[in-house]
Amino acid sequence: MPITLWRPFQDIEHWEPLHEIENLQRQLNQMFESIMPTSDEDAIAVTFMPSAEMKETDETLSLRLEVPGLEAKDLDVQVTETTVAIKGERKSETKVEDKDMVRSEFYYGRFERVIPLPSHIQTDRVQAEYKNGILTLTLPKVKPEKRKAVKINLK
Repeated sequence: MPITLWRPFQDIEHWEPLHEIENLQRQLNQMFESIMPTSDEDAIAVTFMPSAEMKETDETLSLRLEVPGLEAKDLDVQVTETTVAIKGERKSETKVEDKDMVRSEFYYGRFERVIPLPSHIQTDRVQAEYKNGILTLTLPKVKPEKRKAVKINLK
């Protein structure tokens, strides 16, 4: 009966960390290319939605929206008792003739977002400020009517 010697390193594969990193980079590039538009027709499907942040106190709601690269005149903000709607359009400043550009992640075009509010607000007292690409709305809440206790006489 032949004797088999155990070789501890026989079944270990040679690991090349740089090769693994290159594989990961290739997979990420493929994933990125699959979600980026490759033509103007595909770009229509890409939409921009301003990021929002809302804080609530007993008296007000504070809503901040991130809309960089626009001027205040490019924004249309409408407030109802229960929602805030923001519309706008970012126009391209570059020309298609720029042959050095390979890909752009900037979004150009129209956008719209409607945000439901958790409380009713007083639309005539809303304050707005637009600075450094951040739109801040201060939305005073409707004061709830105080409920009165009424004594009911039973007969």
